[in-house]
Amino acid sequence: MMTITYPVKNGIYINMTNRCPCACTFCLRHNGEGVHGSDSLWLEREPTVQEVCESIDTWDLTQYSEVVFCGYGEPTERLDDLLEVAAYIKSKSDIKIRINTNGLADLIWNEKTAPKLKGLIDTVSISLNATNKEDYLKIVRPKFGIDSYDAMLRFTKDCTDYIPNVVMTVVDVVTSKEEQELCRKICESVGATLRIRPYEG
Repeated sequence: MMTITYPVKNGIYINMTNRCPCACTFCLRHNGEGVHGSDSLWLEREPTVQEVCESIDTWDLTQYSEVVFCGYGEPTERLDDLLEVAAYIKSKSDIKIRINTNGLADLIWNEKTAPKLKGLIDTVSISLNATNKEDYLKIVRPKFGIDSYDAMLRFTKDCTDYIPNVVMTVVDVVTSKEEQELCRKICESVGATLRIRPYEG
Protein backbone atom coordinates (compact mmCIF):
# COMPACT_ATOMS: atom_id res chain seq x y z
CA MET A 1 0.00 0.00 0.00
CA MET A 2 1.56 3.29 -1.11
CA THR A 3 1.61 6.33 1.18
CA ILE A 4 0.02 9.04 -0.95
CA THR A 5 -1.16 11.33 1.87
CA TYR A 6 -0.04 11.51 5.48
CA PRO A 7 -0.55 13.87 8.44
CA VAL A 8 2.16 16.14 9.85
CA LYS A 9 1.12 18.31 12.81
CA ASN A 10 -1.84 20.37 11.53
CA GLY A 11 -1.42 19.55 7.85
CA ILE A 12 -2.13 16.80 5.33
CA TYR A 13 0.91 16.18 3.14
CA ILE A 14 0.71 14.85 -0.41
CA ASN A 15 3.39 12.52 -1.77
CA MET A 16 2.95 12.43 -5.56
CA THR A 17 6.44 11.64 -6.85
CA ASN A 18 9.91 10.48 -5.83
CA ARG A 19 11.54 12.32 -8.74
CA CYS A 20 13.79 15.27 -7.92
CA PRO A 21 16.43 17.18 -9.91
CA CYS A 22 18.51 17.74 -6.77
CA ALA A 23 20.56 15.59 -4.40
CA CYS A 24 20.74 17.83 -1.33
CA THR A 25 23.40 16.89 1.20
CA PHE A 26 20.85 17.26 4.02
CA CYS A 27 17.91 15.50 2.31
CA LEU A 28 15.71 13.47 4.66
CA ARG A 29 15.52 10.73 2.04
CA HIS A 30 19.05 9.70 3.07
CA ASN A 31 17.84 8.92 6.59
CA GLY A 32 15.02 6.43 6.19
CA GLU A 33 11.78 5.36 4.61
CA GLY A 34 9.52 8.08 5.96
CA VAL A 35 9.15 11.18 8.14
CA HIS A 36 7.13 12.21 11.19
CA GLY A 37 6.06 8.62 11.83
CA SER A 38 4.69 8.09 8.31
CA ASP A 39 4.85 4.78 6.51
CA SER A 40 7.38 4.51 3.70
CA LEU A 41 7.21 7.44 1.28
CA TRP A 42 9.00 5.54 -1.47
CA LEU A 43 6.40 4.99 -4.17
CA GLU A 44 6.18 1.75 -6.17
CA ARG A 45 4.77 3.99 -8.95
CA GLU A 46 3.40 7.50 -9.20
CA PRO A 47 -0.25 7.65 -8.15
CA THR A 48 -2.79 8.92 -10.64
CA VAL A 49 -4.59 12.21 -10.04
CA GLN A 50 -7.71 10.19 -9.21
CA GLU A 51 -5.82 8.12 -6.64
CA VAL A 52 -4.45 11.28 -5.03
CA CYS A 53 -7.92 12.84 -4.84
CA GLU A 54 -9.37 9.63 -3.39
CA SER A 55 -6.62 9.59 -0.77
CA ILE A 56 -7.37 13.21 0.15
CA ASP A 57 -11.03 12.27 0.55
CA THR A 58 -10.11 9.88 3.37
CA TRP A 59 -9.26 12.88 5.59
CA ASP A 60 -11.63 15.30 7.30
CA LEU A 61 -10.02 18.51 6.07
CA THR A 62 -11.98 20.59 8.59
CA GLN A 63 -9.63 19.16 11.23
CA TYR A 64 -6.50 20.54 9.53
CA SER A 65 -5.20 23.99 8.63
CA GLU A 66 -3.43 23.24 5.35
CA VAL A 67 -2.68 20.74 2.62
CA VAL A 68 0.98 20.56 1.62
CA PHE A 69 2.48 19.16 -1.57
CA CYS A 70 5.64 17.67 -0.07
CA GLY A 71 6.71 14.05 -0.10
CA TYR A 72 9.82 12.13 -1.06
CA GLY A 73 10.34 14.11 -4.26
CA GLU A 74 9.96 17.51 -5.92
CA PRO A 75 6.21 18.21 -6.30
CA THR A 76 6.61 20.38 -9.41
CA GLU A 77 7.98 17.39 -11.32
CA ARG A 78 4.23 16.72 -11.75
CA LEU A 79 3.13 20.33 -12.00
CA ASP A 80 0.02 19.90 -14.15
CA ASP A 81 -1.19 16.96 -12.05
CA LEU A 82 -0.44 18.92 -8.88
CA LEU A 83 -2.56 21.83 -10.12
CA GLU A 84 -5.39 19.46 -11.02
CA VAL A 85 -5.32 18.06 -7.48
CA ALA A 86 -5.16 21.59 -6.03
CA ALA A 87 -8.22 22.59 -8.07
CA TYR A 88 -10.05 19.52 -6.73
CA ILE A 89 -9.21 20.48 -3.15
CA LYS A 90 -10.33 24.08 -3.74
CA SER A 91 -13.62 22.79 -5.18
CA LYS A 92 -14.49 21.08 -1.91
CA SER A 93 -12.72 23.04 0.81
CA ASP A 94 -11.37 26.48 1.70
CA ILE A 95 -8.31 24.92 3.32
CA LYS A 96 -4.99 26.61 2.52
CA ILE A 97 -2.69 24.87 0.02
CA ARG A 98 1.11 25.04 0.17
CA ILE A 99 3.88 23.71 -2.08
CA ASN A 100 7.28 22.89 -0.60
CA THR A 101 9.66 23.15 -3.55
CA ASN A 102 13.27 23.51 -4.57
CA GLY A 103 12.16 26.35 -6.85
CA LEU A 104 13.53 24.80 -10.03
CA ALA A 105 10.19 24.27 -11.80
CA ASP A 106 11.13 26.70 -14.59
CA LEU A 107 14.20 24.59 -15.39
CA ILE A 108 12.25 21.33 -15.13
CA TRP A 109 9.63 22.57 -17.60
CA ASN A 110 11.69 25.09 -19.58
CA GLU A 111 9.08 27.81 -19.12
CA LYS A 112 7.87 30.29 -16.50
CA THR A 113 5.68 28.28 -14.15
CA ALA A 114 4.70 30.72 -11.37
CA PRO A 115 1.66 32.15 -13.28
CA LYS A 116 0.11 28.66 -13.32
CA LEU A 117 -0.08 28.66 -9.52
CA LYS A 118 -2.35 31.71 -9.30
CA GLY A 119 -5.65 31.09 -7.53
CA LEU A 120 -4.74 27.53 -6.60
CA ILE A 121 -1.75 27.83 -4.28
CA ASP A 122 -1.79 29.98 -1.14
CA THR A 123 1.82 29.52 -0.02
CA VAL A 124 4.99 28.55 -1.82
CA SER A 125 7.93 27.54 0.37
CA ILE A 126 11.20 27.52 -1.56
CA SER A 127 14.50 26.04 -0.37
CA LEU A 128 17.25 28.68 -0.40
CA ASN A 129 20.00 27.12 1.74
CA ALA A 130 22.91 29.16 0.37
CA THR A 131 23.97 32.77 -0.10
CA ASN A 132 25.63 32.24 -3.49
CA LYS A 133 25.45 29.95 -6.49
CA GLU A 134 28.75 28.18 -5.78
CA ASP A 135 27.73 27.09 -2.27
CA TYR A 136 24.26 26.23 -3.55
CA LEU A 137 25.78 23.92 -6.16
CA LYS A 138 27.77 22.09 -3.46
CA ILE A 139 24.89 21.77 -0.99
CA VAL A 140 21.91 21.18 -3.28
CA ARG A 141 23.71 19.42 -6.17
CA PRO A 142 21.07 20.26 -8.83
CA LYS A 143 21.30 18.42 -12.14
CA PHE A 144 20.90 21.75 -13.96
CA GLY A 145 24.26 23.00 -12.69
CA ILE A 146 25.50 26.43 -11.68
CA ASP A 147 22.57 28.34 -13.26
CA SER A 148 20.11 26.71 -10.85
CA TYR A 149 20.58 29.26 -8.06
CA ASP A 150 19.67 32.27 -10.19
CA ALA A 151 16.73 30.36 -11.71
CA MET A 152 15.46 29.56 -8.22
CA LEU A 153 15.64 33.25 -7.21
CA ARG A 154 13.84 34.32 -10.40
CA PHE A 155 11.09 31.77 -9.75
CA THR A 156 10.73 33.08 -6.19
CA LYS A 157 10.41 36.68 -7.37
CA ASP A 158 7.85 35.61 -10.01
CA CYS A 159 5.82 33.84 -7.32
CA THR A 160 5.37 37.09 -5.40
CA ASP A 161 3.20 38.33 -8.30
CA TYR A 162 0.82 35.36 -8.12
CA ILE A 163 0.96 33.76 -4.65
CA PRO A 164 -0.27 35.45 -1.44
CA ASN A 165 2.53 34.02 0.73
CA VAL A 166 6.06 33.34 -0.54
CA VAL A 167 8.56 31.90 1.93
CA MET A 168 12.19 30.87 1.54
CA THR A 169 13.75 28.38 3.93
CA VAL A 170 17.23 27.56 5.11
CA VAL A 171 18.14 24.48 7.11
CA ASP A 172 19.98 25.44 10.29
CA VAL A 173 22.73 22.82 9.91
CA VAL A 174 23.90 24.08 6.51
CA THR A 175 23.97 27.80 7.33
CA SER A 176 25.81 29.84 9.95
CA LYS A 177 24.17 32.77 11.78
CA GLU A 178 26.01 35.15 9.44
CA GLU A 179 24.80 33.27 6.37
CA GLN A 180 21.25 33.28 7.74
CA GLU A 181 21.35 37.08 7.95
CA LEU A 182 22.59 37.24 4.35
CA CYS A 183 19.76 34.88 3.38
CA ARG A 184 17.31 37.23 5.08
CA LYS A 185 18.56 40.07 2.89
CA ILE A 186 18.28 37.88 -0.23
CA CYS A 187 14.68 37.07 0.69
CA GLU A 188 13.88 40.74 1.16
CA SER A 189 15.36 41.53 -2.25
CA VAL A 190 12.94 39.17 -4.00
CA GLY A 191 9.92 39.92 -1.79
CA ALA A 192 9.89 36.68 0.22
CA THR A 193 10.07 36.02 3.96
CA LEU A 194 12.73 33.79 5.52
CA ARG A 195 12.09 30.76 7.70
CA ILE A 196 14.98 28.98 9.41
CA ARG A 197 14.17 25.30 9.51
CA PRO A 198 15.56 22.89 12.12
CA TYR A 199 17.22 19.85 10.61
CA GLU A 200 15.16 16.73 11.23
CA GLY A 201 17.72 14.00 10.82
